[in-house]
Amino acid sequence: MEGRLLLKNCAVFRVDGRVRTGMALLIEEGRIRRVAPDAEIPVLPGDWEVACRGRLVAPGLVDCHTHLVGGQLLPPSGNFLLSSPHSRLERRRYVASLLTPGEVEALSRFAIARALRDGITLAVEHLEAPADVAGALEAQASAAAQLGLRLVSGHLTHNLQGEASAAQWLEANADFARRRREHPLVRGAVGFLSSHTCDDALLLRIRDVAEASGAPLLFHLAEGQEDLALTYARHGKRVVPRLEELGLLGARSIAAHARTIDTAESERLVATHTFVAISPRSYLTNERTGESLETVLLRQHLVGLGTSGHGTLWDEALAAFMTLLRISRAGRLPDPDSALAQCLVSGPAELCTRLFNLPSGSLEEGFLADLVVYDYVPAADPETGYSPDLVGQLARSRVAWTIVNGRVTVREGQLLGTDFVELSREATAALSSVWTRARLSAG
Repeated sequence: MEGRLLLKNCAVFRVDGRVRTGMALLIEEGRIRRVAPDAEIPVLPGDWEVACRGRLVAPGLVDCHTHLVGGQLLPPSGNFLLSSPHSRLERRRYVASLLTPGEVEALSRFAIARALRDGITLAVEHLEAPADVAGALEAQASAAAQLGLRLVSGHLTHNLQGEASAAQWLEANADFARRRREHPLVRGAVGFLSSHTCDDALLLRIRDVAEASGAPLLFHLAEGQEDLALTYARHGKRVVPRLEELGLLGARSIAAHARTIDTAESERLVATHTFVAISPRSYLTNERTGESLETVLLRQHLVGLGTSGHGTLWDEALAAFMTLLRISRAGRLPDPDSALAQCLVSGPAELCTRLFNLPSGSLEEGFLADLVVYDYVPAADPETGYSPDLVGQLARSRVAWTIVNGRVTVREGQLLGTDFVELSREATAALSSVWTRARLSAG
């Protein structure tokens, strides 16, 4: 948008649970230019004024690991979750192999619209569309740019269909990442599925391609007992040591799940500055894998929540809070509220800053203007500014406005310039087409 965006008479979120009321935020060129008491920033001719009327403004949410397309292809029903991990993987691979770029775009547009209406301003996407990796990544990038979501996307490469297919997918992924290095909204990551689905030669090639392109690495880390057992059987190592020895852990790595790691491995993730994206809700629905979630939460300072393509970030926050309370009651964690804020706000802010090389995650001058206005007027102690259970209140509050890179994408709960129902209809048509072909091919 041209001109200035001005949020008037708002309450400003702080991660420590305090709020500043009666404030104004001035946004220009995708950045927060000024934060001051409301009377100090007057409305000028040409400004787009947002009358917040005391409502809370907070940093946008970050979905640190998602499957915008895959999460719609096979929803996690009880019947699906009760099948074996191998069966689930094969079913996902088969259905994903049928996707066309047009279907990827339709499904992505609907998922992105839903994310924006939930207050998500950045999504880290793990895409699987092997029939046309280049076309699928471009289709998804186009959807994100049009609707206004900040997106980092990488393909889910593996060896399960042979070396030739893996090489083809990786090259298409790498080309996408190279061409998107400086895009203001959409960036490419170099992705792979998991340790047990890739041999050493492929992982070394992925490492080299990521380093050459400057792109982040995106993968599932120790996602379950099968990943751990097969990795050890084939390579004589557990997942974390293997990936570290191959140079795949580090400050450019986004490792999802970490469901089967021990204390020493968690410490290695911290030492290598690897970002860990956790989906606590999946710990409640998938096979039990010990206390890996607690291991991550107690030691991993670079951690954030991801939906894995299912539910909302607030579902994940609730599941995380339940785990944090259990750890605290056992005397192993003094402050569950701060730990939850780390998972939901501080860790994701660090991830966004790493990916886009700009300060993010706080309502301060010079920071990225990725913001959400909630339909919530916070009550705060007049002396300290502290608002009890601030994160919990947001979980129950409707998103009124979503602003990404200074652009309004949701206004008073409605997508700006886009018909949400029509996007839903297009996604349904795409799913019907894929599912019909899947049944015909299976027969």
